[in-house]
Amino acid sequence: MWKLINKNILTGLITLVPVILTFYLLYWFVVTTESFLGDGIRTSISEEFYRPGMGVIAGLIVAFLVGLFMQTIIAQHLLASIERLLKRLPIVKSIYLSIRDLLDYFSSEKQKDFDQVVAISWGDTGMQIIGLVTQADMTQMPVGFDQKDSLLVYIPMSYGIGGFAVLVPRSATKPLNMSMEDAMRFALTAGVTSSTQADEA
Repeated sequence: MWKLINKNILTGLITLVPVILTFYLLYWFVVTTESFLGDGIRTSISEEFYRPGMGVIAGLIVAFLVGLFMQTIIAQHLLASIERLLKRLPIVKSIYLSIRDLLDYFSSEKQKDFDQVVAISWGDTGMQIIGLVTQADMTQMPVGFDQKDSLLVYIPMSYGIGGFAVLVPRSATKPLNMSMEDAMRFALTAGVTSSTQADEA
């Protein structure tokens, strides 16, 4: 009885938490942009011309213009200068680089071997583990960890934020026809919600 109750509660949390977090982030974006940019618009135009939502639209336009500006050489040099400054700040350096590397990894512009998702054979047991290739070019690895016939693979942990990186022989991996998003969702929920079910929903 208790096992069934716990299973249903866990399934409910797995279903609700991503939805709640998604709407919370959207809510945060709307409230923040409407508050900061909306106040600026109110002071620039007459109050009678202002309509709710103008701050959100302005925020989207700003994000688009920043993305457009970042395609220029000047912006890339400016960002490189800012990054060099941030790398000198002990605490800020760790936080910034971790967030940047994570976002870069999930960027569609970053193409990696095997479409980034692989299955790793676990010895001679027949077991397999889902992993995400984070480094295929071993020349960029530290000395002693630069085995050319290996891959650096990140293995996410189920029901939590975390995981570990392992150096795996290429011969022990095989590519999976699965996107990174589906692989992360599958691993984090321990397969409770399969990628097929999530896509159909």
